[in-house]
Amino acid sequence: MNGSAPLALRYYAGGAVLAVVALNLLVRALFKLGGVSATLLVATLVALGVSLIFARREKRLPTLTERWRLVGLYGLILGLLYLGLFGLMLLKDEPGHMGQLLFVLHALSYPTLLALCFTPRLIRHWLPQAG
Repeated sequence: MNGSAPLALRYYAGGAVLAVVALNLLVRALFKLGGVSATLLVATLVALGVSLIFARREKRLPTLTERWRLVGLYGLILGLLYLGLFGLMLLKDEPGHMGQLLFVLHALSYPTLLALCFTPRLIRHWLPQAG
């Protein structure tokens, strides 16, 4: 892995987070879809999009290190955003235990789906065919 590879992973993670925000606004406001279904739809679309873009731009499979770093960075950025959102929820009203659990499950669905989709098995299908 060369010196510019971690920088590229930051761009992938940052772009994915921006896509999460934009798609959530679109799906929830424009299409009036909410709850777990909206979260799973957005998380899946972003995960598949990151995998497709990586395959098309890099023209290779990600290494195990790249996979872990990208999922970790993506999860970290979204986790910090969700932590801020959770803080705002606490200021407004104390969510119950089930509300807190649901909130955590929503937050964990994004990195989990990226980890499931950002695999060589899936990316292999999107690589340009040689010959």
